[in-house]
Parts: sequence; C-alpha cells; structure tokens
Amino acid sequence: MKQILRQLSESIISAIDPIHEQHELVPYVLHALARWENRSHHLTEMAYEWCSVMCENQQCFEDRESLLLLSLEIGFHHLDTPSWRTDLRLTHTEHHRGLVDVVFGSSNGEAIADLLYAWTAESQHHGSAHAFLSICKEHLVDLHNRVSFSSRLRGLVIRSIEVLGYKWFEEVGVERFAGLLNHLHVTVEDTNDPFEWAELLLDALQSPEAVQHLSHHYWELLVELTVSIGGFGKELSYNPRITISLAKAQEWDKLECWIKTIWIAWPPQDEDDRTMEEDLERAMLMLFRQRPGAVETLTDWVGLSSVAFTLANGVPESFERILNQAREAAQQDLP
Repeated sequence: MKQILRQLSESIISAIDPIHEQHELVPYVLHALARWENRSHHLTEMAYEWCSVMCENQQCFEDRESLLLLSLEIGFHHLDTPSWRTDLRLTHTEHHRGLVDVVFGSSNGEAIADLLYAWTAESQHHGSAHAFLSICKEHLVDLHNRVSFSSRLRGLVIRSIEVLGYKWFEEVGVERFAGLLNHLHVTVEDTNDPFEWAELLLDALQSPEAVQHLSHHYWELLVELTVSIGGFGKELSYNPRITISLAKAQEWDKLECWIKTIWIAWPPQDEDDRTMEEDLERAMLMLFRQRPGAVETLTDWVGLSSVAFTLANGVPESFERILNQAREAAQQDLP
C-alpha cells in the first residue's frame, strides 16, 4: 500500500505543473482522496508535500487556495490532537510558510486545526515546524474572536501555546494573550506537559498586565500544575512583585492561590530564604485581615495528603509556623 500511495503522490506532484498533460485531473483526484476513510500516516506525509509544491507554484491552479485546504484535509483532518510521540515524519520546506495566510485567511476552523496539527505533531524540539508555528502567533492570539472553536481546534491551540511558550506571545501583547487563555479555560487534563504550562504561567505573571487580566481560574490551575510537578526548587526565581501587586489590587482570591504556589514552588528552607518568609507572612496577614475564612482554607489545604507529600523535608512545619503567626496577628487586629 505504501508503494502504491507513493506512486500516486509522485503522479500528483508531477501533474501540479500546469503544462503536465494530466494537470486538470488533480482536483478530481484530491476530492476522491478526501472521501477515503481510514487514511494512513503515509498519505498524511504525502499530502503535506503536495502543499509545499502548490505553495511554490502559486499559479498552478485558479483555485489553488481551496486545493491547499483540501490537501490539508486529506492529510490531517482525520487526526485528533497529537501527543508528544508520533510516527509522522513530515518534511518541512520554506514553501510551507505560504500556508499561514491561506489557512488563517480562510477563517475555516478545521483547516486551521489541520495546519496546527502539522506544526505541533512532532518532537518539541523540531526547529522548522515550530519556527513556522511562531509566525502564526498574531493569528492565534485573536483567533477566538474570529472562529468558532471545535474541541479539536481548542486542543490544538492549547498544544500550540504549549509548544511556543509565553515569550512568543509576549511580543503580540500580554492582554491579548490573556484574553485567549481566558477563552480556552485550560485544565490540567488539557496539557501534554504540566511543567511547560506551569512555567508558561509563571513567565506570564511576571507581567503586571497578566496579573491583572488572567482570570482566577489560571491562578487555581497554577496551583494544580505546581502540585502535580512537585515544585520548581531553585530553577525559577521567586518574584515578590506579584504578591505586592495582588495585595494592592485587593485580588484576595488570586493572592490565596499565589501563596499556595509559593509554598510548593519555592518553599523557604534555610536562612537565605528569610526575606521570602517575611514576605509570605505579610501576604498572609493582609489576606487574613480581609478574608478571615482564608485561615481555615489554608490550614485545610496544607493538610491534604497530595500537598503534604509535595512539601517534603519539614516544609509543612515551616508553613504552619508562618500561618500561625499571621493568624495571631490578624486576630489581634480584630475589635
């Protein structure tokens, strides 16, 4: 079967040339292939190659754009959101860049999903495909305002964000990126790599705009992700400005989530962390003054088995000490 498909693919590539005697048959063959069920990954790789040839030969068909979308449909429409491991071996060429304007200009959600599949299906470190994906960021960040999201498109946009990381989207505007994330409402189950998403959210929260505009859901997600990966240790730096910003804006629900994240991601364990401990105590005190119920919430939270397991090596005792100090100080302020 693979050999037959390869011969068919070579015939299609030759016939894309307008002077080929079978040139006019190409659209009919593509429409027939689009109706074929149970297509193999070999056909996926070949259809992607046709896209490159048609992008290179821009005058090959009057309806070239629709045939490009049809080729993507043949190659990728039957495939769901990919995992990190795939047996696809796509050959990426510079001509594939031409797909960006065609696909996103179509406002066809499933065609966009097909293209995102092609550029996220392979290894996280595949340079060419991810370089192409990066030029989609301007389209992706406002996509939810122009296209209805199917579950497949939603999953592939989430995957694309995970592959690119926060820094790419920072260039097109933090507030716009926060709007996209708020629309997607990403959950732990949606992520392929929880560490990548936790790092992405922490990178985003270095920006005051993200602190302001990211919904409370993402602060809760950050806690869940950080618990699932067991924290960061010294790999990422703690930023006290986030604590100050949340307190100043009186974002108490977000501050509670941030306190939990701190205790998982950067638990103070020695004298060098004294500044962090003092910052935590101040943050808890402000929280308890405004939300007395947060005392019980945080007390219960630290007792959860999953969190206690994460906060190893005596850290829960340190948390409880600072928790008690903030509780007592808040109670002294009561009339």
